[in-house]
Amino acid sequence: MNSDIKDYIINNFKDDDISVIRDAIIDSIDSNDEVALPGLGIFFVMNWECCNDKEKDLVVKRIFKQIKKG
Repeated sequence: MNSDIKDYIINNFKDDDISVIRDAIIDSIDSNDEVALPGLGIFFVMNWECCNDKEKDLVVKRIFKQIKKG
Protein backbone atom coordinates (compact mmCIF):
# COMPACT_ATOMS: atom_id res chain seq x y z
CA MET A 1 0.00 0.00 0.00
CA ASN A 2 1.30 3.44 -0.89
CA SER A 3 2.19 5.04 2.44
CA ASP A 4 1.67 8.55 1.03
CA ILE A 5 -2.00 7.76 0.44
CA LYS A 6 -2.30 6.02 3.79
CA ASP A 7 -0.70 8.94 5.62
CA TYR A 8 -2.93 11.41 3.76
CA ILE A 9 -6.12 9.51 4.67
CA ILE A 10 -5.14 9.09 8.30
CA ASN A 11 -4.10 12.73 8.67
CA ASN A 12 -7.24 13.90 6.88
CA PHE A 13 -9.46 12.26 9.54
CA LYS A 14 -7.13 12.46 12.54
CA ASP A 15 -8.99 15.28 14.31
CA ASP A 16 -12.51 14.25 13.29
CA ASP A 17 -15.07 12.56 15.47
CA ILE A 18 -16.65 9.20 14.78
CA SER A 19 -19.68 10.64 12.97
CA VAL A 20 -17.49 12.38 10.38
CA ILE A 21 -15.68 9.12 9.63
CA ARG A 22 -18.98 7.24 9.38
CA ASP A 23 -20.45 9.88 7.08
CA ALA A 24 -17.34 9.78 4.89
CA ILE A 25 -17.67 6.01 4.53
CA ILE A 26 -21.38 6.24 3.72
CA ASP A 27 -20.85 9.08 1.23
CA SER A 28 -18.02 7.19 -0.48
CA ILE A 29 -20.14 4.07 -0.87
CA ASP A 30 -23.28 5.94 -1.94
CA SER A 31 -21.41 7.95 -4.57
CA ASN A 32 -20.00 4.85 -6.30
CA ASP A 33 -16.94 7.00 -6.94
CA GLU A 34 -13.84 4.90 -7.63
CA VAL A 35 -11.68 7.76 -6.35
CA ALA A 36 -12.94 6.88 -2.86
CA LEU A 37 -11.78 3.24 -3.08
CA PRO A 38 -8.22 3.84 -1.82
CA GLY A 39 -9.56 5.57 1.28
CA LEU A 40 -12.06 2.81 1.95
CA GLY A 41 -9.29 0.29 1.41
CA ILE A 42 -7.14 2.01 3.99
CA PHE A 43 -10.02 1.99 6.46
CA PHE A 44 -10.49 -1.72 5.73
CA VAL A 45 -6.80 -2.48 6.34
CA MET A 46 -6.80 -0.49 9.57
CA ASN A 47 -9.84 -2.43 10.75
CA TRP A 48 -8.44 -5.78 9.60
CA GLU A 49 -5.19 -5.22 11.50
CA CYS A 50 -7.18 -4.76 14.73
CA CYS A 51 -9.29 -7.90 14.30
CA ASN A 52 -8.62 -11.22 15.95
CA ASP A 53 -8.92 -14.41 13.89
CA LYS A 54 -12.59 -14.92 14.74
CA GLU A 55 -13.45 -11.38 13.63
CA LYS A 56 -11.41 -11.80 10.43
CA ASP A 57 -13.29 -15.01 9.64
CA LEU A 58 -16.58 -13.15 10.10
CA VAL A 59 -15.47 -10.37 7.74
CA VAL A 60 -14.36 -12.87 5.11
CA LYS A 61 -17.65 -14.77 5.41
CA ARG A 62 -19.63 -11.54 4.96
CA ILE A 63 -17.60 -10.60 1.89
CA PHE A 64 -17.94 -14.12 0.48
CA LYS A 65 -21.71 -14.03 1.02
CA GLN A 66 -22.00 -10.68 -0.79
CA ILE A 67 -19.86 -11.92 -3.69
CA LYS A 68 -22.06 -14.98 -4.08
CA LYS A 69 -25.16 -12.76 -3.95
CA GLY A 70 -23.80 -10.86 -6.92
